[in-house]
Order: sequence, then structure tokens, then C-alpha cells
Amino acid sequence: MKYEKLTAAAGYALEALKNAGADKAVVTAFNGSTTEFNIDGGEFSLMRTIFNEGVGVTAYVGGRNGSASTNALDRESIDGAARDAVAAAQSAVPDDAWDISPACEPRDFPSGVLECDRDALFSAVRQLKNDVAERWPNILVEQLVASYHYGASVKMNSNGVRFTGESGRYEVYLMFSAHDGDKASSFFGSGVVFTDPTKPLIEMGSIASDLDAVSKQTDPKSVSGKFEGTLVLTPAVFGEFIGLAAGNFASGGVIIEGTSPWKDKLGRQVADPRLNVRFAPLDPAIVCAERVTEDLFVSEDFDFIKDGVLQCFLLSLYASNKTGFDRAKNSSWALVVPEGDTPLEELIAGVDRGLLLGRFSGGQPGTNGDFSGVAKNSFLIENGRITDAVSEIMINGNLADMLFRLRGISKERVADGACLLPYAAFDGVTISSK
Repeated sequence: MKYEKLTAAAGYALEALKNAGADKAVVTAFNGSTTEFNIDGGEFSLMRTIFNEGVGVTAYVGGRNGSASTNALDRESIDGAARDAVAAAQSAVPDDAWDISPACEPRDFPSGVLECDRDALFSAVRQLKNDVAERWPNILVEQLVASYHYGASVKMNSNGVRFTGESGRYEVYLMFSAHDGDKASSFFGSGVVFTDPTKPLIEMGSIASDLDAVSKQTDPKSVSGKFEGTLVLTPAVFGEFIGLAAGNFASGGVIIEGTSPWKDKLGRQVADPRLNVRFAPLDPAIVCAERVTEDLFVSEDFDFIKDGVLQCFLLSLYASNKTGFDRAKNSSWALVVPEGDTPLEELIAGVDRGLLLGRFSGGQPGTNGDFSGVAKNSFLIENGRITDAVSEIMINGNLADMLFRLRGISKERVADGACLLPYAAFDGVTISSK
């Protein structure tokens, strides 16, 4: 049986935790491998396969919890991890909100492609390398990492929960820059997660559009002064901003602490009515995403924001027990936003002055949503046209307010295997020289 060794290790770990003094316990036994090869400076440089296995354990003792792990499956290592977890729990602060998921029927969750076609992956990467050289001769691929990831796991808890699963996926990530004599663009990264290595990589995700954009950024212009304008966010940056809003306004920590401006907004408007956001690991466009939550519940897709209305907070079982709000139905970051009704070209045509934002470098927003950061790999939009690439420029705004200032969402969407997102434009952002 494919899970026999892992099942034996997980079952033994539960017994070890009980014998060490745990009232309740959660364990995960896993093994897997990563096959990868690299291109550095335009040349193939490294090929290797890495194997891993281990057990992670969490002990609950008198309202306290503690965790430990080991990178082996033998009983001596598991015994040591169990003792460490119980000791950590015994020294923790008690909190009655800690608990584990209730009993349910065992489930198995296979996903992806479970064997690596190394030759097909190598051929796909070689073709990508040739495509870049032919279509964007001024692009230098500084590094490209192509990999295949296989993993199997058995997850159990002392209530009788038992989930098994194995998955396999390919990933390609490339870091590149454009060069024209002594002029050079900023570095930029683009990647995809996928299951079919026979499909052209240049057609996946935003790889082609990212390469094309960076190829035009060797001579960026400075923008002087300060103005209030429109940000047109690429799908990747849009996902980043949605992630910032989710973490800053709806995650367990800020809801427990009461610092979120959305703490009283459940079921109320928090964004423009055209904005809909789902956390959807089961969407067909998402590759090998979560099937079991961190708390050992079966993952389900859910609406985060629907027609601009906040549907739920992003709470673990602990945070749910602590606050009294419902637990989120998955703990993934598989963002899916429906397409809008405006082609990207028309969306840009409606902008008097603003930026097409390719990369954002900034810290976590303040508790009230104020953010500030640097726009990189971006283009100026003037009178409905993309004009010059711009050198690094500051952008400032309030994230909570910005979600109400949605100008539009594009018909076009990008699926990179991790998220499925459109372009989005927001008004009222301050843009200024550094």
C-alpha cells in the first residue's frame, strides 16, 4: 500500500503523544521529492533530485499546545518529537480556544500528475529559452528554475480524523532583465505551476507579457512632482493587494486583537459592488492546491467578498473559537476573481493619468489601511495611452478606501496555476517622485 509506511508512522506518533501526556494530538507524516534543474546566465547549470520525509506533531495538554517535528520516520525520532511537543505545550499559556477537528469519514485526495516526465520538462524549458532569445533578444534570463514536486502525506488526529493524499506538479520560475548597451531594466520574476509539460511555457501565465513589458524598460523616465491618479494593476499585483487587504483586515490576528477596520463589517459593504473575491483551491484553474486545511478539515471554496460585501473572516479553528465568528472553509491563498466587462485596452483608454503597475515594493499597511511603497517595472499612462517606462516612483493611499474606488476590472484574466486574476484599475492614488 502506498501509504503503509506513512500510516504506521502517523499512528505511532499519536500513541507516542498520548504516552507522553497529551490530551489531544494532531500528526502529519509525509514523504516526497523535488527534481529540478537550473539555468544561470543563460546556460544549463544544475540538475538534482532531493528527497524528504518526516513527521510533524502537535500536542494539546490542559488547554495548552506545543509542536515539534522530525525529518525521519523511525520510532526513536518520533518519540523525541512527541516529548518535545508535550514539553512545549506544558510551558505554554493555557487558552481554552485551542481544539482539534471532530471525527469524520477518512478521505483520500490525489491531485496533479504523480510521475515526473523529466524529458518533457527539459524540452519545454529549452524551448522557452529559445523563444525568449528569438522574441526578446535584449532579455537576459539571469536564472531559471524548473522543478517537479511530488508529495504524499497521512494526517491524523486523536478524534479519529484520517486524511491521505498525494500530489505532483511542475513549476517554472525565471528571473530576468533587459539590456541595451550600458542601460538595463530592473530585475523581474515570473512563474507558473502546471501539470502538462508538453504545452509551451511561453503561453502559460503572464510569462510572455512580463517579458514583453521588461524588454521596454531599459530607458525609464523620471516623473517629477506629485499627482492623484489611477493605478492599473497587473493580475499579479492585484493579487498582492487583495492579499494585503485580507491579511490586514480579515486575518485571525487582527480580528482577535480588534485592530481591523473591518472588525464590524461582516455582511456589510467593504468594496465596490463589482468586486468579487473567492478563495478557491478546488477551482479547475488552480493546480494541486489545498485539499485539507491546516486544522484538518476538508477544504471547500468560499466567497470572501461578494458584490463588495464581506462574507467571512479568514479564521482558523482557534481564531473562530476565540472570537465566535465562523471558521474559514479553507486556509489556502488560491485567489479567484471573476472577469470584468471591459477589455484591458478600453480600461487603459479611460485613464487620464496614472500608472500601469508591474511591481510594488512596500511594507505592510498600517492598521487603518494606509500604505506607501515604490512602483517598479511600471509604465506611465497619459490621456488613455501607455507612454514611457518610469523609474522608481512612490505611490501612497489607503487600501480600505481604494477598494471603493474601483474604476474597472478587465475581461482578460491570467491563470498561473496558483491564482486566477484579471487586471484592475483603482482611482485616487497619490503618485509622486521619490
